[in-house]
Amino acid sequence: MMKKAIIFLLSIASLTNATFAQDSSSAYELQRNKINTLLAERSAKFGQYEESLNARTGIFGFQTKRDIKNSNEILRQIAINDNNIFTELKVLLDYKDLQFQEVKSNVDHNQLRIDSYKKTIRDLQVKNEELLAYNQKIDKSTDRLQLLLLVFVIALAVCIFIIYRKNKSINSQKPQAGIKVL
Repeated sequence: MMKKAIIFLLSIASLTNATFAQDSSSAYELQRNKINTLLAERSAKFGQYEESLNARTGIFGFQTKRDIKNSNEILRQIAINDNNIFTELKVLLDYKDLQFQEVKSNVDHNQLRIDSYKKTIRDLQVKNEELLAYNQKIDKSTDRLQLLLLVFVIALAVCIFIIYRKNKSINSQKPQAGIKVL
């Protein structure tokens, strides 16, 4: 009866393991459950071994050859089970190593992303400072250009005014000669 229950649990664990093997954390938990099942099976076998050692079916309460063979067979099954436990523990440790490598890979990847973000921010700050300096330079040259344009417009207005006054004074000094056409 115990063997059937253990086989049933192992078959369920293997079916479940195939379904969730994609996710390493759930696979890790399934592997832990599988090892716990094997450990429970080992404990049950030790109970059977203790019973077989106490079994004395021989004459005068001694153990028979069959009793000793039965005890040895149970002990052999315990050793096989221990080997299975070691194999499954190795798989469990491999899962743990895989998880560690995934975490390390994620940390390395995230650190690279953070470093590239820092570099981008630093580059943008430098570019921003350059643009601010260029903007100030443009503002200064624009102010100078506006001043020069204002001086030019004033000088032009003064020149036009002087030419107009001179032209008016020359026209007023000339005698009107010639025929007037109406």
